[in-house]
Amino acid sequence: MGYRFQDRSLLTRALTHRSRSQEAPGRPGETYERLEFLGDALLSFLVSERLVNDDPEADEGTLTRRRQSVVSRSALAAVSSRLGLGPALILGRGEDATGGRAKPSLLADAFESVLAAVYVDGGLRAARAFVRRHLKGELLSTVGKSGAGADTKTRLQELVQARWRLTPTYRIVATTGPAHAHEFTAEVRFGDREGGRGIGSSRKDAERAAAQNALAAIERNGIESIHD
Repeated sequence: MGYRFQDRSLLTRALTHRSRSQEAPGRPGETYERLEFLGDALLSFLVSERLVNDDPEADEGTLTRRRQSVVSRSALAAVSSRLGLGPALILGRGEDATGGRAKPSLLADAFESVLAAVYVDGGLRAARAFVRRHLKGELLSTVGKSGAGADTKTRLQELVQARWRLTPTYRIVATTGPAHAHEFTAEVRFGDREGGRGIGSSRKDAERAAAQNALAAIERNGIESIHD
């Protein structure tokens, strides 16, 4: 994660879901819920701070839309997946058996709780560095958005066509959950290469999340050749 904890018990608590606590009644309160509450507020502040500093001329409405894009559940779930937080979650048997490690809501919560743990352990400077390191692509992808908010898929298409003369294509690679609450996993490809994946409660949301993740990867890695 790019951060070494002085108090590793904080990281353990940040990754412990309440379903595990319910199976261990002798250890109440040792879940990520309080840290997630703090992390949610921290994330909003730190992202807002960065967006304001990056674009002194943006109005409140534009900044709000940009922040919502960066801290959306799908964006945070994608970041958590890149960090490998899903396999590290400490879940109850039931939650684990029903795919809890891949649920966007749990992954997003885990990012916020880990951020809070970094803050408690290392202070505001460490938390700020953590956000900038792991949300760099998401923050960069907001640059140049219009006041109405540019469409993520459109921006990805323009970038890929300009850089590689290819058109991104999308497909749904997985559908999970009950019929009334499906969660979709979408994949975006550039030619024969996978650009990114995203999870959403609808096909369109999943495709947008995949596009956002692909944009973040391109900005982060500086990919020069799509065939590398």
